[in-house]
Amino acid sequence: MLVKDRMTLNPVTITPTTSFPEAFQIIRERRIRHLPVVDRKGKMKGIVALTDLLMASPSQATTLSVFELNYLLANLHVQEVMTIPPITVPEDAPLEEAARIMVDNKIGCLPVMRNGELQGLITETDIFETFVEVLGGEDASLRVTVRVRDVQGELARLSGLIAGMGGNICSVAKFRGEDPAHCYITFRLEGIEEQALVPALQASVEEVTHVCCAG
Repeated sequence: MLVKDRMTLNPVTITPTTSFPEAFQIIRERRIRHLPVVDRKGKMKGIVALTDLLMASPSQATTLSVFELNYLLANLHVQEVMTIPPITVPEDAPLEEAARIMVDNKIGCLPVMRNGELQGLITETDIFETFVEVLGGEDASLRVTVRVRDVQGELARLSGLIAGMGGNICSVAKFRGEDPAHCYITFRLEGIEEQALVPALQASVEEVTHVCCAG
């Protein structure tokens, strides 16, 4: 799955000279947390997040009057608090690459680009929703996690075992183990009973770590 398959198209944008109050208002009214900043030609200049605006807001301990605060904020522009340059991702990048960039940089959003032009936004919420979809197939009736040796062909072997017993794999995910020699594989299945599958898996894997009805 690629970033373009999950991104938000036509995101709301602002310019570097957008005022602080106006940016706040857009975020509040649109119920969003990130605003790409573009120039008059539509070129990306930066990105501002709700947290950037909150951090730039005067402290409650300030001695400024309400009038002074309003004047200060009205004359503050997003170009003074936006992230420059913004970290971006191409639209044809794998979704997991976008997730890794967010994790490595501790950010919650990436502008999505095509030939230098803004195409959309991919957010942590988009990533979470995809993760839930992968591990939350509605057709599945059984969820099983096993611990196996992290060797070539192991997933194919287990898939063949499940198929040979009449089970249908609705989704599958692989996770790191405690050591490089092992990993965990989670299957969401239909068409097979727990009472039949679990003994077969126990005889074929290091450990069956979790079994439950999918929901």
